[in-house]
Amino acid sequence: MSDTRKPPPPPAPHFLWRVPEGDTTARHVCGRCGHIHYANPKIVVGSVVTHEDRILLCRRAIEPRKNYWTLPAGYLEEHETPQDGARREAREEACAAIVIDALLAVYAVAHISQVQLIYRATLAAAEFSPGPESLEVKLFAWNDIPWTELAFPSVKWALDHFRQAQGLAVFAPFGNPSDSP
Repeated sequence: MSDTRKPPPPPAPHFLWRVPEGDTTARHVCGRCGHIHYANPKIVVGSVVTHEDRILLCRRAIEPRKNYWTLPAGYLEEHETPQDGARREAREEACAAIVIDALLAVYAVAHISQVQLIYRATLAAAEFSPGPESLEVKLFAWNDIPWTELAFPSVKWALDHFRQAQGLAVFAPFGNPSDSP
């Protein structure tokens, strides 16, 4: 199978797009020292956060999907555990302290090279407010969730999976729904 990806811009002037020795995929390789630059998927971490049977959602203040509702989630930082990243994202987007219960789901969003780790969590205290990336933060009863205003398909997946796992102390993490791209 041939690699038909369009090569991204090189990380530095001396990098060439080629298949390194012992590999099967084209990558940027330094023409001087042979260093291989690996471009890997981004990891997104977030949580379905609840308080008294209501779900915390954030209305995005930034693109993509500004003004749409999402879970507190974002990119994992270097040298950070996924759980610490999910807690940080809740602090940054909702000024909320959370207690993580379990890994709810792992989603592969291949067309944008993302792997999403979504946790099930509760608010440590009933205190939250919009952070710099959120216009509004609100607790929703299940029937009041603005389903047509959710920012991304994976937000709906996570909410649906949360509902399926509700009341279960132990469950296997969910994955992409079978009808997802």
